[in-house]
Amino acid sequence: MKKIIITGCNGQLGHAMNKRYEASSEYECVNTDVGELDITDVDAVLKFVREVKPYAIVNCAAYTDVNKCESEKDLAFRINAIGPRNLAIAASEAGAKLVQVSTDYVFPGTENRELNEFDAVGPVSAYGSGKLAGEQFVRDFGSRYFIIRTAWLYGEGKNFVRTMLKLSETNDKVRVVKDQIGNPTSADELAAAIAYLLPTDNYGVFHGTCEGSCSWAEFTSEIFRLAGKSTEVEYITTAEYPTPAKRPAYSMLDNYMLRMTTDFKFAHWKDAIAEYMKREL
Repeated sequence: MKKIIITGCNGQLGHAMNKRYEASSEYECVNTDVGELDITDVDAVLKFVREVKPYAIVNCAAYTDVNKCESEKDLAFRINAIGPRNLAIAASEAGAKLVQVSTDYVFPGTENRELNEFDAVGPVSAYGSGKLAGEQFVRDFGSRYFIIRTAWLYGEGKNFVRTMLKLSETNDKVRVVKDQIGNPTSADELAAAIAYLLPTDNYGVFHGTCEGSCSWAEFTSEIFRLAGKSTEVEYITTAEYPTPAKRPAYSMLDNYMLRMTTDFKFAHWKDAIAEYMKREL
């Protein structure tokens, strides 16, 4: 059995990766979270990887609270940048493949168009800056890596979809921003893309999001429609809902490299959320 170390195994993507491989006769998931492996400790990472001798490492661990990243920049940087660096060093030593999951927040979000892997980055938040540094460390220290930028992820665990559904239980109306546009992406779809790429030598940077784009308000409206909720969605501007971290206004990703080098295709975001809601309801 080929061993795949899953960091951040208790998160949304970690759950999806385990589900993807649960019936596999070829791959075995070696699950770790912060309790089993501190990815910010290079010695601990090297020791663990030397013991496991993995075929691959899939880094699902991240500090994803975008607002808290602004006030806890050092902690966020350690997890989102130093962690991937350490994993890249260990993966290279072990001859293992590495999947580093990144984000649409590496872009400034100033252009109203889809962004491909060759567009200029320029994060506007501590979260985006840390994730971009993580990408660069993987490039610097890694050799056989897939950097996959995703966006607006939802799956098993705390996420935007479940937050909105919970709010609908006690509110007749919710206020959601209409001027941040992106790609809602199912963790199951992302896990499928990772599983597709992993056996290949098609290394590099990829965008990995569900097809199509929408605003957070439009996404919420579709969630409520599928759930049969009568809760009203009030479409507001970002200026009406200030947050500690600045968000990119337009962060729609184009899965250009997947399209050009593979035959893998993500589901449309509306189809993916409909499938997810069947399980949730």
